Amino acid sequence: MKPKKIKKTKSKKKIKIKYTRVFILLLVLLSFIFGLVFIINLKITNIVVIGDYNILKEQEIIDIASISNYPKTLAFSSSKIKKNLEDNIYIKSAKVKKKYLTQVYIMVEENYPLFFYKTDNKTILLDGSKVDKVFSVPTVINYIPNLKYQSFVEKMGLLDSNILERISEIKYDPSDYDDERFLLYMKDGNYVYINLYKFSNLNKYIEIVKNFGNKRGIVYLDSGNYFEIIEK
Repeated sequence: MKPKKIKKTKSKKKIKIKYTRVFILLLVLLSFIFGLVFIINLKITNIVVIGDYNILKEQEIIDIASISNYPKTLAFSSSKIKKNLEDNIYIKSAKVKKKYLTQVYIMVEENYPLFFYKTDNKTILLDGSKVDKVFSVPTVINYIPNLKYQSFVEKMGLLDSNILERISEIKYDPSDYDDERFLLYMKDGNYVYINLYKFSNLNKYIEIVKNFGNKRGIVYLDSGNYFEIIEK
C-alpha cells in the first residue's frame, strides 16, 4: 500500500493594523481639509489705494474694483480686480497686488480730463476719450483740424497739472507761416502763443512770468520765448 499524502495547510498571517499610523494619517488629512476650507473662506481684510488720483475718490476706486464689501479673497484674483478697474473710463491703468492673501494694494493712473471741446460739447480725457461730464478744465473754443487734433491731445497730456489748471481758454490760431499755433488765455491775465512743436515749453510758464512781476502781457513761446507787456 502506498503511503497517504499529508496535505500541508498554509498558515494565514494575521494583519496587524497600526492604529497610531492610521490616526496620524487621518489627522493630517483632516488638517489639510480644514486648512483648505479656511483658506477658501478667507475674506479680504484690508484695502490700500495708492497713487495720484483726483477725479475719483478712494471709496469710488474700491467700489469700481467690486471689493467694497470685503468678499472672499479667492473669489477676486488680482487680475480680476485689475480688469474691473481698467474697465472704468476714468482709469487709464491699474496695478493690483495681494499680500498675505487678505491685503489688497491698488495703484491707479487716472484717465483725467484735459479740456472741454466746444466743437463737440464734450470733455476730452487723457487717452482721447470723450465724456459728457463737465470738469474745471481749459475750454477749447474753436475747431481744431483733424490732422492737428490728435497731436494736440497728446501734447496737452504732457503738461504738468499745475500748468493745466492755470489755463482758462485755448484757441486754435494758425498764422501764415505756422499752422500749428495756438493762443492760450491764462487765468492770471496773460496770453500765451505756442505751437505743437514747442508745446512742452508751457511747463516753464511759471518760471518765465515770475520775472515780470505783476505786469500782464503776451508770452511768445512759439518763437523766441519773449514777453510783450500790454499792461504797465
